Amino acid sequence: MPETSPRRSWGGALAVPAWVWLLVFFVAPVGLVVWFSFGYKPGIFGTHANDVLSFDRYVEAFSPTFLTTFQNTLWVGVLGTALCFLIGAPVAYWMAFKVRPERRGLLIALVLIPFWTNFLIRTIGWQVILAPEGWLSTALQSVGLLGGPLDLLYTRQAVLLGVVYNYLPLMILPLFVAFDRVGPALREASKDLGAGKVSTFFRVTLPLSRPGVVAGVLLVFIPLMGDYITATVLGGAKGNMIGQLVASQFQTAQNWALGSAMAVVLMLVITATIGVAALLLWLVALPFRHRNRVELDPVPTAAASATEEAVR
Repeated sequence: MPETSPRRSWGGALAVPAWVWLLVFFVAPVGLVVWFSFGYKPGIFGTHANDVLSFDRYVEAFSPTFLTTFQNTLWVGVLGTALCFLIGAPVAYWMAFKVRPERRGLLIALVLIPFWTNFLIRTIGWQVILAPEGWLSTALQSVGLLGGPLDLLYTRQAVLLGVVYNYLPLMILPLFVAFDRVGPALREASKDLGAGKVSTFFRVTLPLSRPGVVAGVLLVFIPLMGDYITATVLGGAKGNMIGQLVASQFQTAQNWALGSAMAVVLMLVITATIGVAALLLWLVALPFRHRNRVELDPVPTAAASATEEAVR
């Protein structure tokens, strides 16, 4: 049997700190939340108890009131992620292919500038902008575009606007890196073969940038579904999201069992949504893969056919 080199053994030890970190700060907290979700709230002043295990908290989490909030959260999450992609993809494409390399660093810094400010402060800034007595409402009324005060704050639309603003950089950066890795030689070859700009983008650039698209979608969709700051500041009662309910169960109601059940259901909904989206994309791309495979198959010539007959 081949002997394992000492360098390879020590190289595996370099991953130990990362595994310990994940076990302590990810696996253990998630396991604790799952454990709490099978318990109950013991009286008025208790937070949780697990002496009697049941699925009752999950039944409460799927009650009509909470189910409506889950649907609203999924609506905001899917539409917000789609808007981030539709807005971020042209920006990332422009930065990768249309901007000179010496200016890309400045543009990346401009994309990252919102992260230099606290998440809550940025969201409160939109609360000031969208207020009925704010400057945007006043400006729209002064030019005649509105007949009254702006009625956008504390709605689902305001939450959608806030999450797109807060998470858009997380979509632009992975897309920019993915587009930047697509070499100009492939795009030029596509154009030389007669493909237009649109065809080159959908048949060359976008397929090769698939890892960046997946990374951007996951970086936006997963934290967006659990966001409760944006919903609390901009949504109010009309823009309620499941993150608010989970936080209120832990902080206000002191019902850790129900809050844990909601958190577990939220994680399952996120996983299921990502799985369904991946399956749909695979089904949509299947005919194109088959067509490309057929196009790439070599066409047998007469000489090749004769040679094959001679071999037989």
